[in-house]
Amino acid sequence: MQTVSFANLRKGVFLSEQKNRFLCSVQIDKKTVPCYVPSSCHLANFMNLNGKTVLLAPTQAASKTDYSLYAIPYKRKHILLNTSLANTAITANINSRRFSYLGKRKSIKKEYTYNNYKCDLYIEDSNSIIEIKSVISINEPAVFPTVYSERTIEQLNRIEKMLLSGCHIYWVFVSLNPYIRTLLIDKTTPFYSNFKKCVDYGMIVKGYTCFQKEDSLIIGSEIPVSF
Repeated sequence: MQTVSFANLRKGVFLSEQKNRFLCSVQIDKKTVPCYVPSSCHLANFMNLNGKTVLLAPTQAASKTDYSLYAIPYKRKHILLNTSLANTAITANINSRRFSYLGKRKSIKKEYTYNNYKCDLYIEDSNSIIEIKSVISINEPAVFPTVYSERTIEQLNRIEKMLLSGCHIYWVFVSLNPYIRTLLIDKTTPFYSNFKKCVDYGMIVKGYTCFQKEDSLIIGSEIPVSF
């Protein structure tokens, strides 16, 4: 996902999500229009958008909708609503000093398949896998996960085996709300036990905020992840 300049975004008012989790209804110039929701689950799991001003990105000509949800104005910045922008933010900043703990990063591959496992980023220099998870929340602390995901549980099971075989794995949370200060892993979820086991086997966990400035995604503060 590429960033879209705020100057090219259109304002609307969020009305409701449709049964299809990838669609919502937005009011633009007093007309109700369908918009694409760039999230794998309903946004209502993260926050209540009903009645809020939303910023919409134009979609490609082949799309079934003219617009896609992109962000909402929040305080002096924005909360990004496209969850794939977390991956874009980390990838764009991976060679900065902030990520010096990763070591050499001359050969970085996106969406790379390693031993039949598709990872977000793979650093060939150090045989390291980076998994990136977006977080959308206005609550403090932000809580993860907010929905059950069988795919994520299976992912952690695979990660556990790779850790035992000597692979270096980093799990990076990215808050699309730049004002979040702490992230809390929900201990009551099935995710927690699998996640904690991977941490015990050596998985490194990091948390960051991100925000968009002009056309660039900026990694903001490093935030503690409590589990």
